[in-house]
Amino acid sequence: MSRMVLIGGGELKTHETLKIDEYIVGLAQKRSGKRRVNGLFLPTASHDCMPYYNTFHKVYTGQFGIKTDVALTVGRAFDPVKMREKFERADLLYIGGGNTVFMLGEWERSGLLVLIREAYERDIVIAGLSAGAICWFEEMYSDSVAEGEYAMYPGLGWLKGTVSPHYNERADDFDRILLKRRGRAFGIENCAALLVEDGRPYGSLSGGGNVYRLDASDGEKVIKTVFEAPL
Repeated sequence: MSRMVLIGGGELKTHETLKIDEYIVGLAQKRSGKRRVNGLFLPTASHDCMPYYNTFHKVYTGQFGIKTDVALTVGRAFDPVKMREKFERADLLYIGGGNTVFMLGEWERSGLLVLIREAYERDIVIAGLSAGAICWFEEMYSDSVAEGEYAMYPGLGWLKGTVSPHYNERADDFDRILLKRRGRAFGIENCAALLVEDGRPYGSLSGGGNVYRLDASDGEKVIKTVFEAPL
């Protein structure tokens, strides 16, 4: 079955998400069996920022002992055969944060999106933070086009519904949009993760934050329900 761990935000570098990271590695270890887990990091949303990958490597190798690699496409040519080999070795894809709209465009342009979809269909564990968490939904709340100016943008549509990352920071504005649209959504706070299995959100994991199911369908108030973990 496919498994996704979608993190609303938090600093990987300072171990804010370490409890969630440990859970991610555990899922990948179940997939890999006795083999050492191989994690592939996609920093596309940060324009392939190598210090970001170095942080991922330091945490996921230094803390958890997995092998890591990185998929780079921004501003460079890449060998499609070697890139495919990276994806085929991976037990885990981790998609970093940054500019979500840019990331989706770059995935389409470069051909990474095909490889990501194939990995998803092979039931590789997919984890993502912020941009890497919201891109899978039909709609996502982001300031990708103009920093600080939040709006709804179309996502990949692999998961149904609407989502906001960093919900603890954006709740007021996001709730106002939901009320105008009489909508329903997920709000994922920093240091919290929405758990998805076979395309269906089924629970959450907290490293200090919460995941909320939001319902503004009456147009008068947003009903917030903690979407609790089944653990």
